[in-house]
Order: sequence, then C-alpha cells, then structure tokens
Amino acid sequence: MLLKTIRAEQMKLKRSPVWLAFFFLPILPAIMGTFNYVQNINILDNYWYSLWTQHTLFTCYFFLPPTIGVYCSYLCRLEHTNHNWNSVMTLPVPIPYIYLSKLFTASVMVIATQVWVGILFIICGKLSNLPGPVPPELFEWLAYGMVGGIVICGVQLCLSLMIRSFAVPVGIAMIGGIGGVAALSKGAGAFYPYTLMSIGMRANSPGGPMICTPGQLLLSSAVFLVAFTGIAVLWLRNKDVMAS
Repeated sequence: MLLKTIRAEQMKLKRSPVWLAFFFLPILPAIMGTFNYVQNINILDNYWYSLWTQHTLFTCYFFLPPTIGVYCSYLCRLEHTNHNWNSVMTLPVPIPYIYLSKLFTASVMVIATQVWVGILFIICGKLSNLPGPVPPELFEWLAYGMVGGIVICGVQLCLSLMIRSFAVPVGIAMIGGIGGVAALSKGAGAFYPYTLMSIGMRANSPGGPMICTPGQLLLSSAVFLVAFTGIAVLWLRNKDVMAS
C-alpha cells in the first residue's frame, strides 16, 4: 500500500515545473560562490576547499532550504486545491502513509539535488583551473548534506500540510535557512533543523572535523524526523482538513 502511495506522489512530478527549480536554483549559488572565490583568490588560498566554502555559503543558507520548500509545497498543492483533501482522506490508505509517501518523494528530490550540487562544484572547479584532484571528502559532504536536507523535508512537509498557501512555507524555509547562521554562531546548530545540512556538508570548515560528531548529527536528524512525522500525522488525524 505504501509503495502505491509513493507511486501516486511520484506521478505528480512528471512534466512538473518543479524540475525547473531543481535544475536552475542550484546553479545560482554555484555561480555566485565561484565568482566570490575568483574575486578573493588571494585570500581564499585553499583551492578546492576554499571553493567549497563559497559554494556552500550560498547553497546551504540561502538557496537549498527554499528549494526544498518548493518541492514540499508542490507535493501538497494538489490536495489544497478544489477540496481534494476530501478525496485523499476517504481513500483506504493509512494516514501515516500519506505523509511518509510525500516525505519519501521529497527526499528523493533532495538526493538528486545534492548530486547536482556536487556536479556543479566539480564543473566550477575545473573551469576555475584549480590544481590537484577533487577533494576525496566530497562524497561524504554530500551524503551528510542529504541527511540534513531530508530533515528540512520533514519540517517543510509538515508546514505545507498545515498551510494552504504555496508561498508561505517557502518563505519560512528561506527565513529558516538564513536563521541557521545565527544558530551556528550561538553553538546551537545541532538543535536547529535548518542547520543540519550545512553541518553535514562542512560548510564552514571542509578541511576540518564536523561541528558535531556524525553520531550526534544522525541522532538529531532522527529526532527531528520522528517529531515532525508525529506532528503531521496527528494533524491529519485530528484536524478537519477534509473541509479545507
């Protein structure tokens, strides 16, 4: 039953305009980060690692959180129009499956986005004539970033279920991403869902250790996912969304 629900969610993405966000939005921070690196190449002298800090500065705080917000808002858009919640809630599908199928679909989009971010990083590095090989840690950065991105999916899907507007959850994601800078400066990054992606991607120190341990990152991610899954399921069970 869950697999059928997932397939139904994936059908929404066929010929969907959301793929434009997937393709173009990560290009913007790649261009901005590369330009910033080239303009400050005398200061940023750690080559690939310095380029990565400039890419992730824009990607993790300004672009990827709202991009994920777009994914999640789009997955809930159909249900929020034309009283489609009436149809969804009367289907013989367990309520948790409704949320989990959307979470799985959005997570796949996040994984694909991270792969695209990695490809753009390599392309920009080659175009900038950086010496030496691509950092061997790149796969690890992207993998942990995927975990943090999936946490943002959990938060944004919960918000998108509760808020009928397409744009408001995306705006919250943008504010949340920018707020991650303040959370990290206060040493509270591991306790703020929008910073887990930047922590995993080593946005501030790609050549050094993670701000928290990988175990702490995974534990914090699991707690957030379970918490927001529970909130979303309770909302669907108790709120009269069928009348919306």
